[in-house]
Order: sequence, then C-alpha cells, then structure tokens
Amino acid sequence: MLASLLDLVAADAPDGGSILTLLGIVLFFVVFGVFGFLYLKKMRAQRIDALTTELDRPTTSDGQALPAQTSLEPAPRAQDLVDAEKKALLARAVADAARRDADRAAAAAAASDDAAAQQRAADARAKEAAAQQELLAAGELAKSLRLALGKTRDGIMGRLTTAIGKKTIDDAVLDDVENVLFTADIGARTAERLLLAVKKKLSNKELTSIDRIEETLRAEASAILGAVDVKALDVSGAKPRVVLVLGVNGAGKTTTIGKLASQLSAQGLKVLLGAGDTFRAAAADQLEVWATRAGVAIVSGADGSDPSSVLFEAVKKAKAEGFDVVLCDTAGRLHTKTNLMEELKKVVRSMQKAADGAPHEVLLVLDATVGQNAIAQAKQFGEAAPLTGIVLTKLDGTAKGGVVLGIVDELKVPVRYIGVGEKIGDLRAFSPAEFTAALFSRG
Repeated sequence: MLASLLDLVAADAPDGGSILTLLGIVLFFVVFGVFGFLYLKKMRAQRIDALTTELDRPTTSDGQALPAQTSLEPAPRAQDLVDAEKKALLARAVADAARRDADRAAAAAAASDDAAAQQRAADARAKEAAAQQELLAAGELAKSLRLALGKTRDGIMGRLTTAIGKKTIDDAVLDDVENVLFTADIGARTAERLLLAVKKKLSNKELTSIDRIEETLRAEASAILGAVDVKALDVSGAKPRVVLVLGVNGAGKTTTIGKLASQLSAQGLKVLLGAGDTFRAAAADQLEVWATRAGVAIVSGADGSDPSSVLFEAVKKAKAEGFDVVLCDTAGRLHTKTNLMEELKKVVRSMQKAADGAPHEVLLVLDATVGQNAIAQAKQFGEAAPLTGIVLTKLDGTAKGGVVLGIVDELKVPVRYIGVGEKIGDLRAFSPAEFTAALFSRG
C-alpha cells in the first residue's frame, strides 16, 4: 500500500524521483526511530527486572548476598553449636584414623610389588582425602555458628555478664561497667548517663547482683526512649502530606520508601513517589520497581537533572491530582559534604514553594550497623532539615542498634520504624519496650 502511494506521488509529480527519494529518507528515519524506541524500552525493562531480582535476594545485615535458601533457615541456637562441635571432633577422629590406615597401606605397598597392595594403598589415600574434606566442612560449620552466636550474645548485658561474671558488686566493678557502656556504640553522653544511674543505685547499696544492674540500665533506657513521642507517620491535615526521606548511600533509604508506600497504600491512601535521587545510576529505576510493587504512582526526571525541580513537580502533581501523601527520595549524599548538604536545603525550599508547610515530615534512614557515626549523621542532617523521625534499618539478630539511645537522648527525635529485612512487608513500627529488651538481652 505504501509502495502504491509512492508510485502515485512519483507519477503525478514532475520531479517524482526527488519526492520518492525524500519520502524514502523520511520512512527510513521513522522506522529507525521506532526500532530504537523499542530497543531502549526493552533494555529499560531488562534493567528493572535485574533490579527486582536484586531486591528479592536475601542479604545479611551488612548487605552481602546470601543463597536464597538461607532465608528459610532458623536462627542458630546454642545447641546447634554443641552438635557442630561434636561433629567436628568425630570428623577429626575419623580423619586421623584414615591417615594412619593410609600410612600403613603405603608402607605395605612399598615393601611389596603386589598389585593388590598398591590398589589398597590408593584406596586408603582416597578415603583419607574424603575424611579430610569432611573434617574441613565440619570445622567451617562450627566456626560459622560460633561467629553467629557470638554476635547475638554481643549485647550490652552479654558483655557485662562476661566482664563481671560472679564478682561482688562494688566500686571496683564500676570500671567494668564503664568499659562496656563506652564501647557499646550508644554514644559517650548517653553512656555517661547510664553509668551515673548505676553509680547512684550502687551508692544507695541497692545493687547486689548483675540482675540489679540490668534493671537499672533498662529503667534508664526506657526513660530516654519515653522522653519523645513515638507514633506512626502523621498523614493527617491538609493534603498532600509531603514526607522527605534522607540518608547516606547504602542505608536503605529507597527500600524504606517502597515499604512505607506499600503500607500507606494498604491503608487506602493515594500515594505518589518523587524520585529526587537523580545522581545515582538507576536510582529512579529502583524506586520505580518499588512503586510497581506497592501499586503507587511515581514522578521522576532524567539522570543528572536538578532534584529540587523533580520534587517540586512531584508535589505540584500531588496537589493537582488529589494525592494524600508524597514520599520524596533524595540523593544519598554524604553527611560530610557541605555542598551537598546545602543542596538539601535547596530541596526543602523548593518544597515549601510547592505546598504550604512542606515538608511536613522529615525521616532520616540510618543503618544500625554503623555505630556512633549514625549520631554524627543525625546531627548534620538535622541542621539541613529539622528531623521528625528516624528509621533504623538492618536491625537483625546481629545488630542491636544501641546507637538509637544516643540519638534519642541527644537530639530528642523519635524512632518511627525499624527495618528487619528486604521484603516489602519488613518495615515495622518501633516498639520501645521490645527494643529495650533486645538491647539488654544476654543472648
């Protein structure tokens, strides 16, 4: 049909050859553009699929990938370590016996030219090699369990129990208490506060055992956490409610936004995501994966574009189309980079122009494994944008997150949520009582 049209144009026009050539060139570029668009769309889909697979992969608290089946394995118990140690001892005995048998068979083969003796020696060496492999595997299992159990026992009370043991509780024991508290990643100021509480009880002759020390520390920690109002995200008031989410690279900021979007959407709220992290490669694509999973809309810009403009447009869209909540992602800017912190202030100013009172909530996402550095992050981010809440991520069996005490004590900012895994439902409301129990657990 297209060929007939071209022939008709060529026949009717005096310079039909020139027109035919021109139309051919136009047709070439149209086809090239269509195929190029389809190719780029396919590549983008493949990149998003790869990100989805990456998000589904189970990880450890430090972000290292694990085999998929490990997510189904129960947490290690002390009895598991006992059984593993027994298995390792048995494997060593078997390996030693196999080595002795192989040595004897080799000696017999050396003293004889009998082919059967040579074969027995070879078989004995093969059994020795297999026994050594079993010994190696058993040793590695026992080692990994020792490490895992050592981490879960690494809470404050676990270390105090190890340091104090069955000593009489007196002034000399305070040195041990002080050492444990000041190395527990809760911050120097908060450690001093807890130590003073213990000293006060000791001076009143109320401390007679390590159990009383534990009670004193728990009570003081509860007082610290109880000094701030721990509540869910505030999405009441004029719409849209604008939530700005901050955090350094690797803290789990984008993942937290996706989980939070899913929870809010499940509550019947109309949620919009703003992809303000325009500097990190594929950051917008990663957020789009979470938007798809949560069933919410997203506004994004080109890589390298001005994040303030992207988030301004997101808030304006939310106002125009009746969204209830806008969750705004930001670049994972390092808290030590002054120019980037200034850029964050620019983002806040842009939001204020787009909606009255925006941002209405400012959440800081912190990695529970970074220790006291999280306090420095919280202080500097708080200077750029007043924080209304903390989200603590990677809080699994190996990370107690004692730094939360320091943050709440020094900044008076509540912890709103904790992240305990990578799945979309693994964002939980913070419970001060459960947290205190875990922090002072003896393992």
